[in-house]
Amino acid sequence: MNTEQGLLLGGLLLAATAHTAPDKLPGEQVYARCAACHALAYDRVGPHHCGLLGRRAGSVPGFAYSQAMKNSGLIWDEKTLDRFLAQPMKVVPGTTMTYAGIPDSKERSDLIVYLKHANDSSECRAPGVPSH
Repeated sequence: MNTEQGLLLGGLLLAATAHTAPDKLPGEQVYARCAACHALAYDRVGPHHCGLLGRRAGSVPGFAYSQAMKNSGLIWDEKTLDRFLAQPMKVVPGTTMTYAGIPDSKERSDLIVYLKHANDSSECRAPGVPSH
């Protein structure tokens, strides 16, 4: 294989990977829908999302969760987020999050990638921002 063929093959592999892998930018665009109630670094109508992955559902100190969310027993990881984001009110009956959900699995996947990377953002790393 010559250099030109190697570059072409590498470019094709990169393009195929980029096409199938969840993208951070689309996830950020999906997160814009969440911004009506949530923010990364501070509580709004909904709790903040910095430190979301690995956190127990209903556990942000001082946030007024529904009893259903507090008692859900969920730990936010990729699998539980995917299920919850698809149908929040079905996964946690009685939740006060009255959002119908994100039916598109690619959008959910992109959003979860965005939330995973958000912890490394300057917004989540700012002094005084709660990590859980």
